[in-house]
Formats: sequence, C-alpha cells, structure tokens
Amino acid sequence: MIRTNRFFGGVLLVAGTSIGAGMLALPVTTGFGGFFPSLGVLAILWLFMLITALLFLEVNLFMEGEVNLVTMAKRTLGMWGKVLSWVTYLLLLYSLTAAYIAGSSPLFVDFVKSIFHFTMPHWIAPFPLLILFGIIVYLGTKSVDYLNRILMIGLVLAYILLVCFLPVNVQFNLLKHVDMRAAIIGIPVVITSFGFHIIIPTLTTYMNHEPSRLRWCVIVGSIIPFLVYLLWEFLILGIVPLWGENGLIQAFKDGSSATIPLSHILNNPWISVGAHLFSFFAIITSFLGVSISLSDFLTDGLKLKRTGGGRLIACLLTFIPPLIFVLVYQHGFILALQYAGAFVAILLGFLPAAMAWTLPKPSYWRTFFGRCLLVTIILISIFVVVMDFVEEGGGLKKLTEIYTQKQ
Repeated sequence: MIRTNRFFGGVLLVAGTSIGAGMLALPVTTGFGGFFPSLGVLAILWLFMLITALLFLEVNLFMEGEVNLVTMAKRTLGMWGKVLSWVTYLLLLYSLTAAYIAGSSPLFVDFVKSIFHFTMPHWIAPFPLLILFGIIVYLGTKSVDYLNRILMIGLVLAYILLVCFLPVNVQFNLLKHVDMRAAIIGIPVVITSFGFHIIIPTLTTYMNHEPSRLRWCVIVGSIIPFLVYLLWEFLILGIVPLWGENGLIQAFKDGSSATIPLSHILNNPWISVGAHLFSFFAIITSFLGVSISLSDFLTDGLKLKRTGGGRLIACLLTFIPPLIFVLVYQHGFILALQYAGAFVAILLGFLPAAMAWTLPKPSYWRTFFGRCLLVTIILISIFVVVMDFVEEGGGLKKLTEIYTQKQ
C-alpha cells in the first residue's frame, strides 16, 4: 500500500512540476506559429525531454547515496561538469522560481481585493506567499508531496471547469493560422514546460531507488502534462485571437498569462473564477516542485547539514535571489520563462547525455545506436541554446514587431 501510495505521489509530483507557469505562457508564445505547428513542436520536444529524463534517472540510479546534479556531474564529468551544472542549475531554477513568484503575485493581489476590497501594493504580494510555502519547503519532501496532492486536485477541478465551458466558444477559423517560422518563438517555453527532471533526485530517494517503478513514474508523469497541454492549446488558440486588445500578442507584450485575455473575451463569471483558480493551482504546484528541488540542490552542493539550521539556510538561499528579481522586474513572468529555455537545454538535455556517455558497461549507451542517440541529443540541445540566444538577441523582437504592425 505504501509503495503504491508513493508511486501515485511521485507521478503527481512529476506532472505537477511540469504543469505550472509554463502552461499559462504556452499559448501566448506558440500562438505566433499557430495551432498545428505548435502541436508538432509539443510532440517533438515532449519526446526529447522524456528521453533526457530517462537518461537523467539512469545516471542518478547509478550513484550511491542521496545525490543531486552537482555530485552526479562531478563524478561522471569531473570539475567542468560540476561548474557547468552549478551555474546552469542555479540560473534555471532561480529563473523558474522568479517566474512563479511573478505569476502568483497578481493573483494574490486580486484575491485580497475581492475579499477585503483593498488593493495591496504589488511589491508586498510575494512576501505572504513565500512565507507560507517557504515553511512547507522547510518541512521537507513529504510535506510538499501531501500539499501537492491537494493542490493537484484543485488544479484538476479548475481545469475540468474550464474544459466544460470553453469548447463551445472555440472558433475553428482561429486554428487555421500557420506560420512555421514564428513557431520557433514557443520553443524555449515548450521545452521549459517539460522540465520536470529537477525532481528526479528527490524522487529517487523518496521511492527507495527502485528502477522499474521510477521509470514508469517518469513516463506516466510526463504523459499527463503532454495531453493536458494539447487540449489547452486547442482551447486557448481557438478562442483567443492573435491580434487585438485582448489578443495573444498583447498578452506577450504585457508579459501576462493566457488566462487574462481569455477571461476578458468571454466575460463569464464561471470562466473568470475557473481561470483564476487554474492559474493559482498551476503556478503553486510547479512552484513547490521547483523550490524543493532547488533547496535539495543547494543542500547537496553546499554540503549543508540536513538539520533545522541547514534547511533554513537552504530555504533563504532558495527564495531571496528570485524575490529580488521579481521586485526589480515586475513584468518578469514571460521574460524569466524565455531565458529558462536555454538553461533547460544545457542542464536537462546536454548534461544528461554527456553524463550517460561515461556510464560503464553493460550500459546501452555504450553501444553504437546508444552513442548515436546521445550525439543527437547533444546536437539538439546546442541548437536550442543557440536559437534561444539569437531570439533574445534581437530576432524575437523583430518578429514580434512584424506581428504588432499587422494589428
């Protein structure tokens, strides 16, 4: 019973870590390319990220004891692997944590306003959330697991509420838009939306290093967000137009989530409530998975003791840097997720393949076909990194300017 219960909890942790702020940003970024190109991008990157997750798991299982990515990279790749994992892991998880704080703060402000008829200053909003969920992360994986299950139930119910009301509003002519060149805009957010690998070291310890159950946990847990994303893309891209005051381009420029133009367009109180609840649960479930992973990473990397004092230091180091980013960049939701794509490609694409390359025989990855697959993963990862920085360097701005001028 305990083993089944932990497997179920592990699947939900994988799914919950994936289904977060990235889902809210998916239609905003993939809308430039259109519905059908976005399906192709989703399918290809889901398969790519599933393969790299299984690589990550295999390397993690090969290690003895409770280890995180820093130790894994050092033991397999040496000092350069340790340095690369340190830098990219911190950049990735801090950018994701910042995105989730930035995405949840407006929701908290709206909640306080609706209940107490008081408009809270936006700079105050992150603090109550960080104190509440910081305590949960401080208490450890089991506390995060149980709270995550409750939040996932809320996420599912809010999603069902939206799915029940939204299909009748889909306009199929909006799904006909196709721009293959613009489809690349969504790649950084899509690849980030499948970046659940960070929870794997925590899951390995939590599920007692059982290879078969862990592999199935990763596979099943990754399929859930893939199917959820497909339906979500169909609904949002079929309802929210690309252009206009409440269009996806405007949401992209404002750095807001897809649920904001959705609630404005349909002007339905049930949809508005469902959209706000869905946004909250989606962000918090992913926020918990990312923050517990970052806390474990810092504990392992800095060799902190797993006592009260060590956990407190890890929590402070987990939340203070992204909080500073959010206070400086108040519209950093989309911005943080865009830059996270390059870090995901390095950390969760390139590094797992490079680490698997060093595994001793009789590993499949030392065979000819295994080597070919690892080289392919490394090349794809490098391509995503280069493409992401080219976009952020000006290509993305030019493309969005073209679409803005069409309005």
